[in-house]
Amino acid sequence: MNPEDMLSAADRAVYAWQLDLPGFGESAQVKLRRSTALVSRCGGVGGQIALSLAAAGIGKLVVAHAGDLRPDDLNRQTLMRHEGIGHPRTESLAATLRAFNPGIEVEAVAENAGADNAPALVAAADIVFSAAPLFEERFHLNRAAVRQGKPIVDCAMYGMEGQVIPVIPGRTACLACLYPEIPPHWRRRFPVLGAVAALTGNLGVIEGIKLLTGLGTSMAGRMIYFDAAEMRWQTIGLRREESCAVCGSGNGEVGA
Repeated sequence: MNPEDMLSAADRAVYAWQLDLPGFGESAQVKLRRSTALVSRCGGVGGQIALSLAAAGIGKLVVAHAGDLRPDDLNRQTLMRHEGIGHPRTESLAATLRAFNPGIEVEAVAENAGADNAPALVAAADIVFSAAPLFEERFHLNRAAVRQGKPIVDCAMYGMEGQVIPVIPGRTACLACLYPEIPPHWRRRFPVLGAVAALTGNLGVIEGIKLLTGLGTSMAGRMIYFDAAEMRWQTIGLRREESCAVCGSGNGEVGA
């Protein structure tokens, strides 16, 4: 048997409780170890995504986030540290992830996703977690993932609300089906409770692990929406739009 298809004694010790999950076991753990996930960005939502993927035993994380750490990041960006203020965010987040789980590989990219780099970022991963606060970045990641046939989990929050959209290119609605253009009242700065950002990120991780391992029932094709103020939860069916500029029929995007 190929050694890459087996868990070491150290792996079994670290992931022992996870291996007890019905329908998971060693085969799913091996799938995680052999997978690479892109997380863009790694703030309140994306940072929790990266941390929970590291805890679950993902093989490699590509984490993309530009800029230096600011004091107002620290209410939600749990991979960061006060001593990192004024220094690149990638330094703090990479150091935290490597210290937390030395058994995974971390590649830190000090860039935000854009038209020029999104295709290369997506090409380096088996699955994409999109957690950018700007629709422009989310649109670039969505387009690149659809073109390359890579599953993408789009995660967003605002105030006490959060939403997660798992996308399987060619099979389910993509982000552009739901948002053909940037909503007119969207703004860059918005209210954030760190716990709500973390909850959104963890929901995204659960859906991503489902897609990678086959655990449970994927919510691909639906939006998971919650309002934490009222503890109200919904799963909302999404229709793939034939006229979608990204994944619609006849546009040549999927697998291009």
